[in-house]
Amino acid sequence: MTARIDARFAALKAENRPALVTFVMAGDPDMETALEIMTALPAAGADLIELGMPFSDPMADGPAIQKAGLRALHAGQTLAKTLETVRRFREGDQATPVILMGYFNPIYVYGVDVFLQAAKAAGVDGLIVVDLPPEMDDELCLPALASDIAFVRLATPTTDDRRLPAVLKNTSGFVYYVSITGITGSAAPDAGKVEAAVGRIKRHTDLPVCVGFGVRSPEQARAIGSGADGVVVGSALVNAIAETLDAEGRAGPATVGAVTGLVEALAAGVRAARLAEA
Repeated sequence: MTARIDARFAALKAENRPALVTFVMAGDPDMETALEIMTALPAAGADLIELGMPFSDPMADGPAIQKAGLRALHAGQTLAKTLETVRRFREGDQATPVILMGYFNPIYVYGVDVFLQAAKAAGVDGLIVVDLPPEMDDELCLPALASDIAFVRLATPTTDDRRLPAVLKNTSGFVYYVSITGITGSAAPDAGKVEAAVGRIKRHTDLPVCVGFGVRSPEQARAIGSGADGVVVGSALVNAIAETLDAEGRAGPATVGAVTGLVEALAAGVRAARLAEA
């Protein structure tokens, strides 16, 4: 499964452009609408998809993604349904990498071995599990790697050069650099500081480095993309969904288009990031 991630970044490197990595929450605002959105993302310009696994206590997520997770849970989304969403997505798309992002508790309750078998069968390429540090690699990271599922680790502005080797040791697929100290969507990243941080990480690894947390606009995506291998956008897309819902939290005729329209604009920003270098 990691081959899909590697192939996508190799193709992007050949094109000399960064990736647009889009995050949406599985089951938000309902399973069918979420699948429709996910299915539309590649054509809109998404190069990789992070699919959130709804959890009731998302400690690293800001209000927008917290609300998305709660909407999904209230609509009946489960981890099994999230895997089913990936399986159905794969019926029409065998090329776009899909990375599940969330927390360890739902996976632990599901059963690690059973989860990994089901994830691989569904077509999952990687995992981002934000509350498992390197000291807990035996719990999920190493079993995932043994199942040929990438384990993407997060590095932050506070990850110094002494800590970085431990963070990178079993990381695969790409490195996710958290551009701010705080929760998702809480502040805008400083492009200059991000570029310096990406350069520092790249001195320790050959993996692509993608930058997220706080990127909302095409202009920000262009600025961040000039110094990173990928730009991750999540809260802005989740907000685009929320703004189209009716008073009962149900999707409307504008829901899918609101997300794909924003992704198209973000993709244009990312694709313009290195035009000056061409």
